[in-house]
Amino acid sequence: MPTLQEQIGEELKNAMRARDQTRVSVLRLVRAAVKNAEVAQGKTLDDGGVLVVISREARQRRESIEEFRKGHRDDLVAKEEAELAVLVSYLPQQLSREEISAAAREVIAQVGARGLADKGKVMPALMAQLRGKAEGQAINAVVTELLAAGT
Repeated sequence: MPTLQEQIGEELKNAMRARDQTRVSVLRLVRAAVKNAEVAQGKTLDDGGVLVVISREARQRRESIEEFRKGHRDDLVAKEEAELAVLVSYLPQQLSREEISAAAREVIAQVGARGLADKGKVMPALMAQLRGKAEGQAINAVVTELLAAGT
């Protein structure tokens, strides 16, 4: 089974043959971001590390889409959405709010969290468990809600 980096390399070649400029530019960008992360960490990234990089790129696209919508730049919104679609195709299926909540309840019980003051105990464990499966903002919102309610 090829690694995620090998898969991206193969799909880049196929996109170049098909002259799919959007896919080519996004895959080149991902490869460059992965290379930068590898240099920064001083080691080759495994599939989990590559997924973190892709998630970061996807989050940046979502934020850009939001800002471009505020600025009524529909041309740039369409470009960012096309890039986001390519990135999302490499990410695992994102968890629903209910699934995040269930995982959060488990971690809260494990660490014995009682209120918002214990959020620092819950978040690192939960983020590690859900890395790549849910966005940090969604996880943070669920944990804050549960701890505020005293769950």
